[in-house]
Amino acid sequence: MIGLILGAALGAAGPAAAQAIVTSDKTEAVSVTIYRAEERGSDEAMNLDWLQGYALVTERRTVTIPAGRAVIRFEGVAGGMLPESAIVTGLPAGVREKNLDADLLSPRNLYARALGRPVTLRRTNRKTGEVREEWAIIRSGPDGAAILQTKDGFEAVNCGSLAEEPVYDGVPPGLPARPTLSIETDSPAPATVTLTLSYLSWGFDWQTNYVVRMRDGGERADLTAWVTLANSDPTSFIDAEMAVVAGKLNREDERNYAGRQEQRLTFRCFYRPVLAMVAPAMQAGMVDTQDGIGEIVVTGMRRMGFMSTPVTVQGEDLGDLKLYRMPIATTIASNAQKQVAMYDKPGVKVAIVYAADLDAVDPDEETPVRLTLRARNKREDGLGVALPAGPVAVFEPLGATDALSGLGYLPDKAVGEDVDVTVGEATQVHVLGQEVERQDEGAAQRSSDFVYSVSNANPWPVSFEAMLDFDSTTYRLEPRSARLGRKNGRTLWAVRVPANGTATLRYRLTRIVD
Repeated sequence: MIGLILGAALGAAGPAAAQAIVTSDKTEAVSVTIYRAEERGSDEAMNLDWLQGYALVTERRTVTIPAGRAVIRFEGVAGGMLPESAIVTGLPAGVREKNLDADLLSPRNLYARALGRPVTLRRTNRKTGEVREEWAIIRSGPDGAAILQTKDGFEAVNCGSLAEEPVYDGVPPGLPARPTLSIETDSPAPATVTLTLSYLSWGFDWQTNYVVRMRDGGERADLTAWVTLANSDPTSFIDAEMAVVAGKLNREDERNYAGRQEQRLTFRCFYRPVLAMVAPAMQAGMVDTQDGIGEIVVTGMRRMGFMSTPVTVQGEDLGDLKLYRMPIATTIASNAQKQVAMYDKPGVKVAIVYAADLDAVDPDEETPVRLTLRARNKREDGLGVALPAGPVAVFEPLGATDALSGLGYLPDKAVGEDVDVTVGEATQVHVLGQEVERQDEGAAQRSSDFVYSVSNANPWPVSFEAMLDFDSTTYRLEPRSARLGRKNGRTLWAVRVPANGTATLRYRLTRIVD
């Protein structure tokens, strides 16, 4: 079990001017292990605007350090790094101090750093497209309206008939384009060393997506599972050894990472920043604007790229957790999703079951029936692998193509467990219950007779299962027309309903306590 205790921020004092500065701008190897958001259930999709999982990142870098005190700058670390979790090994004398420079190039920081500085105010006539430009000075902070001063006085950007936008001439000093961790060390002699940097970072998540293609007859299906990786960090991880961990950790923390994932910039009157003389790679994915009047949010997380790579994931035990390791190097880009093939299981033995939960004491109203896809997670049935939680899409053959027939969610399932996935609400199978009038009025004071009828409008027989809910400490249930079983500690009615037919359950409830 891993415990994360977030402490106070580390000191931000810069290095002494006399110290040598060594910059490491690339990694030789990197591995990323993603832990999914522990509060997100299997029936919840990942929130791509606010990923709440985290990753363990390990990097290998080679640097040449001088004798004496020096500052080593690791450029290109994750922007959501928790600096207190960073561990550096391989230095001759260890680490004296570490600082994370996370004040990165972003719409909000770009505007805030330009406060009191001249920019170009570009004005565009919405009807004719005519463009005029003039010098202006930013006079407001990054919250509220964008107030600029021109030779004619003060004005709010984009509040008139023209489309207006500030254009920056460059990036202000001290605003790095890449997240940077700096450490201070004191080496007894010059050396070229290979360092290992490990740290935790927020802003990641993953889930499994299942695609089930039913075969004709409904007794076999082809199952494909994909691992969907999501990275909302400004840093891309190229050719990384990638792994994901299923299960929940025992974690204690005081999370306060708002703003680490997204540097939001909100203005009334339509503020839209334009970057000039800034590298195109910095502009891509940084600004996302919408047309319309009112509040606008500038963020790099509104749209995420989508890629896929056909490899197969390998599962390993990690204590009570399950680790899935990608067998080949995988790239997960900044602000992007990626899918990696996990399982491809053809011909899995499945069954279609209609299921319901029935109130045995008060069966007056029609109860909804769930359409359920059932399988056994055993090798002899075509599975026999650990199944992480995730959404399930079920397709059925329709002529020469496939048609979507249901959507559901699968919780974490271990090998050997039964797998039930509810993929929709039945429209052709209905169940209705009612109380039956008793002739023996004396006995009826302590017991009552009931009947449930399930009807099948399909031109084929179906399997139906119902859990009968009642308080066994108060009532005793006696079946009158069918044999009942037990499942997961509950009373079960399982029946085969004929095509265009019905099946009936009659039972008696006797009160055993007043």
